[in-house]
Amino acid sequence: MRFDFDSVTRRRLGYHLIDQIDAFFSSLPDRPVQLPLEQRSYGALYDPLPESGEDPRRVLDEICREMVDKGFHVPSANYFGLMNPTSTYMGVLAEALVAALNPQLATLARSQLASKIEMETVRWIGERVGWPGDFNGTFTSGGNEANFSGLALALASSFPESVEEGVASIGAQPVVYASAEAHHSLDKSAGLLGIGRKGLRRIAVNEAAQLDPRRLDEAIREDRAAGRKPFCVVATAGTTNSGTVDDLSAISEVCKRHNLWLHVDGAYGAGAIFSDQHRDLVRGIEQADSLTLDPHKWLAVPFAAGAILTSHPEILERTFAVAAPYMPKAAGARLPDNARISTQWTRRMNSLKLWLTLRVHGRKGYEELIDQQLKLTSSFAKWVETSDEFELAVPPTLPIITFRLKSSGLNPQQLAALHENIVDEVTRDGSRWISETEVTGHSVLRMMVISYLTEERHLQALETALTNALKRLNFRIQTGA
Repeated sequence: MRFDFDSVTRRRLGYHLIDQIDAFFSSLPDRPVQLPLEQRSYGALYDPLPESGEDPRRVLDEICREMVDKGFHVPSANYFGLMNPTSTYMGVLAEALVAALNPQLATLARSQLASKIEMETVRWIGERVGWPGDFNGTFTSGGNEANFSGLALALASSFPESVEEGVASIGAQPVVYASAEAHHSLDKSAGLLGIGRKGLRRIAVNEAAQLDPRRLDEAIREDRAAGRKPFCVVATAGTTNSGTVDDLSAISEVCKRHNLWLHVDGAYGAGAIFSDQHRDLVRGIEQADSLTLDPHKWLAVPFAAGAILTSHPEILERTFAVAAPYMPKAAGARLPDNARISTQWTRRMNSLKLWLTLRVHGRKGYEELIDQQLKLTSSFAKWVETSDEFELAVPPTLPIITFRLKSSGLNPQQLAALHENIVDEVTRDGSRWISETEVTGHSVLRMMVISYLTEERHLQALETALTNALKRLNFRIQTGA
């Protein structure tokens, strides 16, 4: 079977897929997140490698049916899980267009308009950050790559010789600081950059689960006195566990005092820059030397879309640029080739889905989304506060609620086990999804308002599910069932 279908076949398959996608989107306000527990399976597939092709319509029908009927549906309005949103429909269309045109953004000479759109989108983000001077950046595959890039920028800025000579040329252990609640991608990045995971120093948090600036200052002084070389602090704007935003202004003052690079992991929370009303949630973010933002979180575009920006654009090429004779040059180009400011070489156009969403819905569309989700979060938090069974673990800042059983008489292991049982009960029929995690080392239940389809009725159904889960558990405990 030829790869180049004729026009009639292309249109027939394309329209059929759009019909399937439309039906899926129409179902999302009430679609279960996953199959009931007894129907789930996690084994491997063992179909043989196809030797000959099959009818494309039949194959497309089969995979659409299987993925919808048996999938785990992050876009559902009943998904209260991690930072995975319902995608904007413009983002879905953008992904289809990018897949069809397949632009290559490594060099301006081979991408032209696609590169210009990406740089414009980076500019829109940077303008909302509020940097007073020059800035630049690039789209990434997500927060992991963006945080890796931020640490690489900090390393190249503090130890320029390390780019060519390696971290051994630094002459002592370089140290980067982050809170005990900061994302695990920092551990990966520290190991991959040669700093070593032991070169990432986790600082204890305060009662609000924020990085403690006083303890940070003490740790920096201790490391310098011991001959180590501190070079970077990572503050978090929206931790994964609780949505906590570190005191960015206070941490910035510590960094200035010690001449350290400040990287803000705003993969989730930095989305607040698009809201005039709620921008104060990330007050001080403009003090960052570099910033991670994942549009595939609070900005509701499809995976994968991250971004790394810096207010020191000259450091980008120092960190990432490598000469290659086969890379074409654009005569008179004023924009940088993306391969010279990015960890990636060959790379797709991850910016179009955000650019198109902004073109169609505008910044105010995001402002309305952010306000709506914060109001829903406040509503659920009030339910927790008035509950006889639950209490808030950390006061919510962003649309994440961490809460726990009122646990008099329970040790930490018993509480964690009960929380896991509650999650199992709430998610057993597949209708909705919440999770259990830890904040400041203690077990909590976690729910998050992340879908733009979620309404008050979905929260009320979750509240009922939590109440019923406790009743079932108490019955089983009392009867020994």
